[in-house]
Amino acid sequence: MNGDAAGVEGAGLEVANLTVRVGSATLVESAGFTAPAGAVTALLGPNGAGKSTLLRAVAGVERPASGTVTFGGDDLLALPRRERARRVALVEQESSTELPLTVRAVVGLGRTPFETAFGGRDPDAARVIDDAIATAGIAAFADRELPSLSGGERQRVMLARALAQQPRLLLLDEPTNHLDVGAQLDVLDVLRQLVSSGTTVVAALHDLSSAAAHADAVVVLSHGRVVAAGATIETLTPSLIREVYGIEARWMTNPLTGRPLLAVARR
Repeated sequence: MNGDAAGVEGAGLEVANLTVRVGSATLVESAGFTAPAGAVTALLGPNGAGKSTLLRAVAGVERPASGTVTFGGDDLLALPRRERARRVALVEQESSTELPLTVRAVVGLGRTPFETAFGGRDPDAARVIDDAIATAGIAAFADRELPSLSGGERQRVMLARALAQQPRLLLLDEPTNHLDVGAQLDVLDVLRQLVSSGTTVVAALHDLSSAAAHADAVVVLSHGRVVAAGATIETLTPSLIREVYGIEARWMTNPLTGRPLLAVARR
């Protein structure tokens, strides 16, 4: 691979002047940020800040009124849907699927972009699906039907389906939603494993402490606008957190892990 090709392959996600409107309401306005390649970037902000809308726009699910989204040197929004799905996976907060599909069948849907246009066989499907199920930690209920699962179990199934797409860019909307503390840590550890193998991860999180401990970079939204972006510790300053969230914060070191710990309290 030549130097130019390597530079493109290593390019991260670049969002510029992205605006999303629904009717007369502007949900995201002129958003711009860069998510480094092969890193976890946390998308932060209070409820209603526009995190979910921004993720959906980056994934091409919500069409923006203006702006650009590039990844690896490619214009994601200009790619055909199947080609985009081979590079980008989105895990949303809630799954509305109530069809009596088994967990394994749902995870298998992640291989759809790799079938031929006429549904031809994907030779890697079985191996990739098994790997995704193991990585997401859902082997114990892989043969159960999706409607029988708890909210937290469904969340992990949706993560496994996204992993089966083998995306270079993984977008997650509150990936620890519905999960107990142990399961939250498991999912966050999976994200760290993914970036160590070169996947770029952007995750909307509501927990500042999780972002502090696990994210390499953060993007902070308020009222649909990006108000700060950059390396986690340098960006999440006490003054910024006070301004955006109305709470006090202080950086510390977690005595159990040695990782940065963000302590927060009401003003």
